[in-house]
Amino acid sequence: MTEVSFAQSFLSLLDSRPTKISADHVEDPRSYPARPPYILPKLPKPMSRPSKRSARSSSTSAPGSEPSLTVTLKSLRNPPLDIRLTSQPPNTSILDIKSAVSSQTGLPIEKIKVLLNKKPVADSKVLKELVSAGESVVEFSVMVLGGGVVKPQPQTSGSEPASSSHPHSAEHGPVAQGLSGEDVVKTQEFWTDLEGFLQQRVRDEETATELLQVFKGAWEKR
Repeated sequence: MTEVSFAQSFLSLLDSRPTKISADHVEDPRSYPARPPYILPKLPKPMSRPSKRSARSSSTSAPGSEPSLTVTLKSLRNPPLDIRLTSQPPNTSILDIKSAVSSQTGLPIEKIKVLLNKKPVADSKVLKELVSAGESVVEFSVMVLGGGVVKPQPQTSGSEPASSSHPHSAEHGPVAQGLSGEDVVKTQEFWTDLEGFLQQRVRDEETATELLQVFKGAWEKR
C-alpha cells in the first residue's frame, strides 16, 4: 500500500503544476547544477602568425629556381633528324621547340609536327605539362609534312666541295645514306612511324591501327 500511496501523491503533485511552460518562463540560474570550468591546455610552444611577406615568398618561386630540361627530337623518316636542345625552361612551348628546329634545319614551322608517344602535341602545350615529376629529359618524335627538305649546312673554309673529291657524284646525283627501298619497309621503325602518321591524319587510334594492319598484311601477301 505504500507504493500506491506514493504514486497517488506524485500524480496529485503533477496535476497541481501547469501542463505547459509559458513563453516568458525564465529558469532560476541558482537552481542549475554546479559545473567545473573547462580550461584549454597550454601549448608547449606558442604559435606565431606567419607574415604576409613570408607566405608570399613560399607560394611563388623565383624564375630561375626551376630546373631546366633537355629536349631530344628524332625523325625516323626522311629527312632524318636528330636534334638535342639543352637548358630549356619548363615554360617552353611546343611552338618554341618547333621554331628551334626550323632555325636549325630550314624547315617551315607549319610543316613540322611534334609527337609524344605517337600522338600529336598542340603548339600551346609547355614542357612542364608533358613531363613527370623528377624527369629532366623529354623525347619527341618529329614528322615533316609535305616532303620538306633540310637545308644543307654551310661548309667551312678548310673543307673542299663534294664535286672536287667525288667528280662522278654530280653526274649520278646524291648517294643515299642508310637503308632504302624494301629494306626500310622491313624495319619496325617504318611501321611505327606510319602508325603515328595515320593517327595524326585519322585522329582515331582504333581506325589507325586497323589501317596499319591492312597495309602491313597487303605488303606481306604481295
